[in-house]
Amino acid sequence: MVGGIIVLNGVSSAGKSTLARAVQGALPVPWLVLGVDDLVAAAPAGMVEIGLAGEVLVGAGFAALDHAWACGVAAMAKAGVGVILDMVLLDGGVAQRRLQASLGEARVFWVGVKCDAEIAEARELARGDRVVGMARRQMAMVHAGIAYDVEVDTSSGTPQHCAQQLLAALDSWQ
Repeated sequence: MVGGIIVLNGVSSAGKSTLARAVQGALPVPWLVLGVDDLVAAAPAGMVEIGLAGEVLVGAGFAALDHAWACGVAAMAKAGVGVILDMVLLDGGVAQRRLQASLGEARVFWVGVKCDAEIAEARELARGDRVVGMARRQMAMVHAGIAYDVEVDTSSGTPQHCAQQLLAALDSWQ
């Protein structure tokens, strides 16, 4: 899939970034890896905050920034560059439809990145830069109402195994 977009959606600390790098390394041509953390880092200070209970709070104007960022990702794909997006679609299917609309005509392969809550929480603790319980809080929202092309479980598979599952599904999808 040249110039397409692979969206990895899952809770915080599900292993999306590690999976993205494993997929990137297994692809025969260079792809970019971008994610919601890049968007948050590029946004004005204070635009996105994490509450004490791990809730994500966004300021006025974030929706416009999010849309513009996704349009930029679509432009990269249109230019022939593949993009792997590491996302946390907090509004589930509503967020998927909103992202797809922003991506326009770009070809998108949707991947559900699942992870047991206990494992995600252990990763939160190990990372030290996440509110413990954030992933558990997101579990019910992130996958609700989303149609995936493939789902992988990082609780039971190595990043390389999950990447191979994803790429096998991608091959049959094309």
